[in-house]
Amino acid sequence: MKAPEGHGAREGAPVRYRATVEYDGTDYLGFQFQPNARTVQGALETALAGLVGGQRVVVDGAGRTDAGVHATGQVIAFTYRGRLSERELQRAVNAQLPPDVAIRDVRRVPDGFHPRYAARYREYRYTVWNGPRSPLRERTALGMRTPLNVAAMASAGLVLEGRHDFSAFAGGTDRSPVRTVHAVRVRKAGRQVTIDVTANAFLRGQVRRMVAGLLEVGLGKMDEEGLRAALAAREPALNGAAAPAKGLCLRRVVLGRRRPTDDEEDEE
Repeated sequence: MKAPEGHGAREGAPVRYRATVEYDGTDYLGFQFQPNARTVQGALETALAGLVGGQRVVVDGAGRTDAGVHATGQVIAFTYRGRLSERELQRAVNAQLPPDVAIRDVRRVPDGFHPRYAARYREYRYTVWNGPRSPLRERTALGMRTPLNVAAMASAGLVLEGRHDFSAFAGGTDRSPVRTVHAVRVRKAGRQVTIDVTANAFLRGQVRRMVAGLLEVGLGKMDEEGLRAALAAREPALNGAAAPAKGLCLRRVVLGRRRPTDDEEDEE
């Protein structure tokens, strides 16, 4: 029988939980667990293991962010056997985590819940600091000194919206390179330029390669038609160039029922 909301389950009864995770990915080799490497999944599993006598608690994520990529809205799920309530569990896990990772919004979900399959869409933001050198800002943003034509970038971003074969902006060979990009929004506030990309799923490295193309447009080295031609060519655009990982952040994962269309793998 399910325990009442806000109360822990009886000792030993497996309960599925989800949580939102924020992390500074600078010093991590990505989200996904790798032996002998510092990863976000590894940090989360180590923290949870400390609450259950050292046993591994597998953490599932909505997206496998690459080395150096950050998140404010990554969604995870795990199965916990213990007596702590949602609030107590959140506090206990955060107490075990390193300073550059934190969880929030811990809540119970049905058995079998997996955030990758439950995600309707994901939103990434790429941030560019288009101003004088700024060590603090440029920890999580790409520093560029040359002024960018943000209007041209915003117009070119529309080329990338819709359902396309994104082979030109893929970081590897995928079984299905077709993805549906719902929106590409380029905005400027002061010296900061943001590129928000929303899609149901992404190819490995897709957003950073799309951003590299948009930056070429912003610098006047490529126009909108050139970006359209690169997308249609299905060959690595800009010889496979990708914007640096430090400017990318997984901002939001929206959960809910959807009709699966693309390969469900999501890596960025």
